Amino acid sequence: MTKILRDEDLVGGALMPIAIDALEAAFLARASNRLISPPRHHVSFPGRGDLVFTVGGLIDETPIAGFRVYDTFNGAEHTQIVAVWSADSARLEGVILGERLGSLRTGAIGGLAVRHLSAPDARNVGIIGSGAQARTQLAAAAAVRNLDRARVYSRDETNRKVFAKEMQHALGLDVEPVNSASKAVDDADIVICATTSQTPVVQSGDLKPGVHVNTVGPKTLQGYELGLDVADVAAVIATDSPEQARGYASPFFLTGSGNNDRIADLADIIAGKAPGRRSSEEITLFCSVGLAGTEVVVASAILRSPALDLRGPSG
Repeated sequence: MTKILRDEDLVGGALMPIAIDALEAAFLARASNRLISPPRHHVSFPGRGDLVFTVGGLIDETPIAGFRVYDTFNGAEHTQIVAVWSADSARLEGVILGERLGSLRTGAIGGLAVRHLSAPDARNVGIIGSGAQARTQLAAAAAVRNLDRARVYSRDETNRKVFAKEMQHALGLDVEPVNSASKAVDDADIVICATTSQTPVVQSGDLKPGVHVNTVGPKTLQGYELGLDVADVAAVIATDSPEQARGYASPFFLTGSGNNDRIADLADIIAGKAPGRRSSEEITLFCSVGLAGTEVVVASAILRSPALDLRGPSG
C-alpha cells in the first residue's frame, strides 16, 4: 500500500539524523554524478503566483525517482507535495504532504555543512532568527556536534523567548535568548543566520577565529543577511548548489566581491575532492541555496524507515 504522510507525521527527534544520513549519501552521489538534480522549473499563473517543480533521484543499488511541487500563490495556506517512486519497479513508494519536509531537508543540509566544515570540538551556537528554519538548523547542528549552549536573537523579544524555551525542551540544550545579534554570536563556534533581513545582521568583526557560519536567509545583491566581509575572511566558502547560486533572478550576493569564484560545492568537500577546514583557526562559510530534488531523497529515507511511527515531541 502506498504510504501517505502529512506534517503531523513528521515530528520527533529521530527524523533529523535520518535526513542527515540520507543527504550525506546523496551528496556523495552528487560528487560522482549519480544524483539526479536538475534546476527548478517555474510555471507562472499571472496575478496569482507560481507552481514550482523540482525533480530528483538517486542512481544506486536501490534507485529512486520523484518530484516536489510547491506554490507561491497569494493565499495564506500553502501545501507542498513530494512523491517518490522506485526507479526499478515503478512502484509509488509514497507521498508526503505539507510544509515540514522542506524545512527538514534544508536543516539537514545545514547539518551536513556543520559536520564537514565546523571544528570537531564546536560546542556553542549563535542563532540569528527564530522561525522554522532557525529551529531545524539548530536541531541539525545538535545532531552532528556535542553542543553545550545556544544563544538566539531575533527582533521580536517574544519570538526569541518562545524559541529558546521550545528548543531547550526539544534538544535538552541550554538555549538563551539575548537582546542583540552581537551577543548571540559572541564566542560562538557555529553561527546560524536564518532571517528575512535584506541588510546584514552579522559582520566579520562579530566573529571569533575558527567559527563556522551557515547563512540560510536572503543572498542576492538586492538584499543579504550576512556582511560581505565575512566571505572576505573565510578560508572556505561552500554552497549546496553552485548552479542555483548562479541561477538567481538577481545575482548572488557575492557577485563582484572577488569571492564568487572561490565557492566550492559542498558535495566535493564531503567527497574529498575539494579542501575543507584545515585548521582550528580558519573561518568557514556555508551558503544554503537549496539543492533541488533532495526532498525526494529525504522523503524516501523517511518512507523506508522501519521506525515510521516517529511521532513525539517536536525537535
